[in-house]
Amino acid sequence: MSLIGAEYRINELRKALDEHNYLYYVLAQPKISDFEYDQLMKELISLENANPQFDSELSPSKRVGDDRNLEFEQAAHIFPMLSLGNTYSVEELSDFCNRVYKSIENENVEFVCELKFDGTAISLTYENGFLTKAVTRGDGAKGDIVTANVKTIKSIPLKLKGNGYPDLFEIRGEIYLPHAVFQELNVQRTEAGEAPFANPRNAASGTLKLQNSSVVAKRKLHCYLYYLASKELPAKTHSENLKLAQSWGFRVSEHTKIAHSAAEIYDFINYWSTERENLPFDIDGIVIKVNDLKLQDLLGYTAKSPRWATSYKFKAEQVQTKLLSID
Repeated sequence: MSLIGAEYRINELRKALDEHNYLYYVLAQPKISDFEYDQLMKELISLENANPQFDSELSPSKRVGDDRNLEFEQAAHIFPMLSLGNTYSVEELSDFCNRVYKSIENENVEFVCELKFDGTAISLTYENGFLTKAVTRGDGAKGDIVTANVKTIKSIPLKLKGNGYPDLFEIRGEIYLPHAVFQELNVQRTEAGEAPFANPRNAASGTLKLQNSSVVAKRKLHCYLYYLASKELPAKTHSENLKLAQSWGFRVSEHTKIAHSAAEIYDFINYWSTERENLPFDIDGIVIKVNDLKLQDLLGYTAKSPRWATSYKFKAEQVQTKLLSID
């Protein structure tokens, strides 16, 4: 194959694999089999190895990770990653809504209800449409740079689709392990004589901090994105910005609801308190956010959390077991 032909085929394969990653990991609508995908990836890697002059950090082949050990540096978040206040009852939820109404002197407020994913938080920085940095929550002001590991997560775009995104922004989300992947991982660990992970959250958190990104790639982490932070956001509401983020290639949860009262919020909570058992991943509550960004600015922050958002925590799941004997 000529040099021009090799470059053309490499670009063709990269474009096709990027699209198949998007269809599979973001839209959950695959169009080819795993075998067909693997054959395309093998061809790409072979061509790239034979033609190193066409190497690119944005190539889908880079998502297999790197065998070199990493030493994590730290970076400051452009916007602090604050914790959310927690509510546990309908009374506490009503108190949150009433504080919002009182602060803005208006009860005509839209709230966005979202699932509270039980994983590990991540902040992604994009500049001119390209992923440039991935940082853990850390202490909220700064965290560990885990960009190499995050690049192996195929539901996270390395470059954005479309247009209209800010030149510089952070997008926050939750990295997690689906139940099926978690179970598969624990089977592999048991067979290898290693202790199984206690739960998917610990497995996801531990995996993200591994020093070998090629191992991270094999763990098949997933990610949902749920919050944009920028000095110049394109839309005036949180929900509209998430819709735009989805059009740029981000995986955004479809399980959201616009609510106008504590009662409507609680309906959403009640539904998911039982329906969560049918999800392919863990959630531990519901997040409630004021939708209007101007109202968010007006409500402001405490030292630790935003006044315009809270979380409703589900009660911990309990089971009964029979003690047969004590030795």
